[in-house]
Amino acid sequence: MSDYAAPLEELAFSLFEVNGFGEHYSDYGLTEDDVWAVLREAAKFAERELAPLNAIGDKEGVKFNKGEVLAPTGFKEAYQKYVAGGWPALAQPLEYGGQALPPSLSLCIAEIFQAANQSFCMYAKLGEGACETLLNFGSNAVKRDYLPHLVSGRWTSTMCLTEAHAGSDLSLLRTKAEPCGDGLYQIYGSKVFISSGEHDLAENIVHLVLARLPGAPSGTRGISLFLVPKRLVKADGSLGDANNISCGSIEHKMGLRGSATCVMNFDGAEGYLVGPANRGLACMFVFMNASRLGTAIQGQAQADAALQMSLVYANERIQGSTNTGRDPAGSRSKAIISHPDVQRMLLTQQVFSEGGRAFLFTTP
Repeated sequence: MSDYAAPLEELAFSLFEVNGFGEHYSDYGLTEDDVWAVLREAAKFAERELAPLNAIGDKEGVKFNKGEVLAPTGFKEAYQKYVAGGWPALAQPLEYGGQALPPSLSLCIAEIFQAANQSFCMYAKLGEGACETLLNFGSNAVKRDYLPHLVSGRWTSTMCLTEAHAGSDLSLLRTKAEPCGDGLYQIYGSKVFISSGEHDLAENIVHLVLARLPGAPSGTRGISLFLVPKRLVKADGSLGDANNISCGSIEHKMGLRGSATCVMNFDGAEGYLVGPANRGLACMFVFMNASRLGTAIQGQAQADAALQMSLVYANERIQGSTNTGRDPAGSRSKAIISHPDVQRMLLTQQVFSEGGRAFLFTTP
């Protein structure tokens, strides 16, 4: 396994030369030097903190014991540094403690972090979609009590859609929400394939859950969205008791084993309606669309990481002999990067990586 090195020159080239974001960044009060400073700091964090934990995460996997989920060794400490560095707040509104930097710069940082350690980012990056959803549809009280913690990264988030009997067909959703007065609801049901549904990295996890209200229309027209915290929040903003939520099990995966994919059970858990009743799927699409972009970033990040590994391997793997006599080491053998077909494959990887990056940067 080769060491990850953030492709800063390529990233900057795509930002400034291909997409011409220099003038756009000046509207944010940023110079090109400012952007370079942020990129260099992100590279340091990715290379020194995240990349060394990547293999550890897949080797150890996630530990599960009676509903408790522990992330792999080093993940919790790295997450604390991630929060302390202000990375979750990069492109979030100033009103809630964000830095209000350009979304394209946040996207750039996301590629660096995802390439270094995708398992880690499965815990860290879902908060962005939750923030966008609550900014659009959360009540003033929900925004006040939850957004500053999600923006800072002190709390993480999930999106709870899928149920075991329905798969991707949300029209068959059975999770229900019972009104219990004062704007509160009790959520009953079970969700599967919930990324980062339970873990020990943050003090609270904010679940955004699709459920049905009594008398709701059938199909997707009768789905509402609810905010359901792992730990309840007191009137003064401090954390209270644990909510009636439990992790029933975790998925055993071939790869990405450092990321917890959970079955989450809601047994009368206290929650709050987000957006209009029976319009939950439309509200959740804000989160889903953010996650779709996140998935594209994952693909781009892994393409670049794979290119880096391929280049290292092609320079180290010896196969065949030279045509011009012995090499300086006294051997007639040569690295496979000397073969034209290997060069073709490497260049194809590079084209997909750099082309994908340029395309992604047009989306924020």
